[in-house]
Amino acid sequence: MSRTVPDRQPTRSAPGTGPRSSPRAYAWLVLLLTVAGLAAAFALGPSGAATTDSGGGALPASSQSARVAGIVETFPSGAVAPAVVVYSNADGAPLTAAQRAEIDRRALRLGALGLVPGAARPEVTGNKVATVPVLLATDTGERQNTARIEEIRATASEDIDAPLRAQVTGGPAFRADIAAVFEGADTTLLIATGSVVAVLLLITYRSPVLWLVPLLVVASADRFAAGLVGALAPHAGIEVDASSAGILSVLVFGAGTNYALLLVSRYRDELHLTADRFTAMARAWRGTAPSVLASGTTVVLSLLTLLAAELGGNRGLGFAGAVGILVAMAFALLVLPAALVLPGRRLFWPLVPRRGEPRAVDRGGIWSRIGTAVSRRPALVALAGTAALVALASGGLGLHTGLAQADSFRKTPEAVLGQRTLATVRPAGAGEPLTLISSPAAADEVLEAARRTPGIADVTATERTDRYARAEAVPAAAPGTPSSDDTIRALRTRLAGIPGADALVGGTTAGNYDVERATAHDTRLVVPLVLAIVFLVLAALLRSLVAPVLLVATVIGSYFAALGAGRIVFGTVYGFPALDSTVPLLSFLFLVALGVDYNIFLIARAREETLSGHPTRTAVLRALTVTGGVITSAGVLLASVFAVLGVLPLITLTQIGVIVGIGVLLDTLLVRTVLVPALVLLTGNRFWWPGRPTATRQHPGGGTP
Repeated sequence: MSRTVPDRQPTRSAPGTGPRSSPRAYAWLVLLLTVAGLAAAFALGPSGAATTDSGGGALPASSQSARVAGIVETFPSGAVAPAVVVYSNADGAPLTAAQRAEIDRRALRLGALGLVPGAARPEVTGNKVATVPVLLATDTGERQNTARIEEIRATASEDIDAPLRAQVTGGPAFRADIAAVFEGADTTLLIATGSVVAVLLLITYRSPVLWLVPLLVVASADRFAAGLVGALAPHAGIEVDASSAGILSVLVFGAGTNYALLLVSRYRDELHLTADRFTAMARAWRGTAPSVLASGTTVVLSLLTLLAAELGGNRGLGFAGAVGILVAMAFALLVLPAALVLPGRRLFWPLVPRRGEPRAVDRGGIWSRIGTAVSRRPALVALAGTAALVALASGGLGLHTGLAQADSFRKTPEAVLGQRTLATVRPAGAGEPLTLISSPAAADEVLEAARRTPGIADVTATERTDRYARAEAVPAAAPGTPSSDDTIRALRTRLAGIPGADALVGGTTAGNYDVERATAHDTRLVVPLVLAIVFLVLAALLRSLVAPVLLVATVIGSYFAALGAGRIVFGTVYGFPALDSTVPLLSFLFLVALGVDYNIFLIARAREETLSGHPTRTAVLRALTVTGGVITSAGVLLASVFAVLGVLPLITLTQIGVIVGIGVLLDTLLVRTVLVPALVLLTGNRFWWPGRPTATRQHPGGGTP
């Protein structure tokens, strides 16, 4: 059995490099400072990234629903909305006299839980459904709102005799049920993400020890990033909600582990060339850092484009994600090298790299054979790869966006069940009426115009001050449906034509409609900005104009293919009726910004090989051989990490996880593996136009020093 080659520790320093102990001392210093920084962050900083317990969809002040929300706070009753307690028999039978008497008694107790006890008067419709409205403030935090809804539900259902049942619906109840989705979300996502990363690292490295180092470093980066976001966001005027905080962990774990895989792979290769692990790490760092910086910069700048978005939730996600990726880069390039180099080669046991053994690029293997196969018929391979993307993208034809509120959950919550029960006897929008605001002088005209609007089932005047008149309009359609959206558009158009009315249409349902419109605006704004950023970063990294065009085109192709494949999966496996309106934008952002990473890793290595004197054809095949394993591992890991979003019972996050996961796998296994190499082989040296890499001095083994 051959013995492990020990790491050489020369007693004399190379000229101008200082004492040999300095690299070891530097590594220890980095780790000690990291531990001290983490301890300070945990002791003094916030416990997480979320800075608000609201939904995070804060609309701009110019939207009608936001203006209405501000105006209703000036009324004596304040900003209120009803939590509607719906009583009915589970078997559909009419309510008996005894049941109605019981509902009357419970209404007295329920009224005491609301702002206006007298408003909690039971109303029976069709002798089958009784409703008790409990007025609650809408400007409270999610925790307070959730606690009050839980109290109402307990009071409404306590010791109730079957088949009579109580279901609580309405705007406050929906808020509580959405908040429940994210209750403990940080912990759930962290445990699930950490477990997935641990298993995949263990499989990748086949070492009982090595996998722990990148996992601990990335986990530390995640916790540090969460505290940093929580501390900085309020000073930047940014609100970060629970959803963004959860996605932050996915981004840090996904990107951070990718960077770690790249560095560890390069470090292992360099250990085959030198006996000194510090020299090996220095060379690995110089070879890896440009790709990591280019990749991370692309993601950071792409996420920062969300700061120009109208939706507060998008701005929060952009800020949190950008900070998280910066922290992931810092830990990958500063902390991880120190953590890897100090234990020496023993860290890789039992597959210890030995000096003089062939490197990945010299051993060949499956990726070398794939590259050779692609090189034989690059035109045919490029055509087949493009055809595969087009075929998958065709699955997105006829794609519908915009989920109804009741369809947003994977597991149907009580608020949705109550809304469905109520819809059997009353208009579907009765649980969340629209709020109409106008000038007092035009109030009667506004009421009449609203009653004549198609899709409006009922209109009631509620309150009036010297400046404003307030009314409620009940849509016939369920909130969030296309019919409901059509009604809101028609109502706003009709009221806008009343001279001097200054009429506005708001409320929860109108707010969700305004979110849809703002999302469409953000998509039109962000998509071209992200594409421009990716192009410019690639052009700067590769000193080329042709290469960025081809690479951006392949990433766009994989995005549309993932969207089409995702639609097929959602329709056949999950049965989702449509995509949430935010899913295409966020999926595009993550796929283009993160998916281009693998092209960067491959083509940056190919450029390095050309700088070492290899022609473009040989360079790309060597790059594919040496990066094939690590990029495949990184892609599978990133796809799995995004799939973890599916542990939360919110359809939006499941859809993002599935689409991004499919897109990353396509980028990893199809685009980077065969399509991009085929395009490079077809274009040859023109791929680098207008630049052309020139050979530099080689160090032993063929890589650049």
